[in-house]
Amino acid sequence: MSANPASPGVDLDAAFAALGDPVRRALVTRLARGDATVGELAEPFDLTQQAISHHIGVLRRCGLVQQRRDGTRRPCRLATAQLARLSTWIDEQRRIWDDRLDVLEQHLSDEAAR
Repeated sequence: MSANPASPGVDLDAAFAALGDPVRRALVTRLARGDATVGELAEPFDLTQQAISHHIGVLRRCGLVQQRRDGTRRPCRLATAQLARLSTWIDEQRRIWDDRLDVLEQHLSDEAAR
């Protein structure tokens, strides 16, 4: 999941940490609807473009957002591959817990039958 095979969770750690901030979650939600410039992303917030740029930088460094040059514009785009990695990790954890709960349910059922 990481470019560094010695520490596969590092990218995920940074992405989950980045998503711990409500502004960054809102930016990800907005970018899920389509590309946007920093100015466009800043519109609904009572924050400066500089503050939004900082949040975009955090999202970029953890692989959740990509930014490209388009003339004088620098539109941001959601990096869906990193979101897929996060989703896969969450799904794996859910499966593990579902399996554990199934075992517990079976154990409790066996105990009740005795």
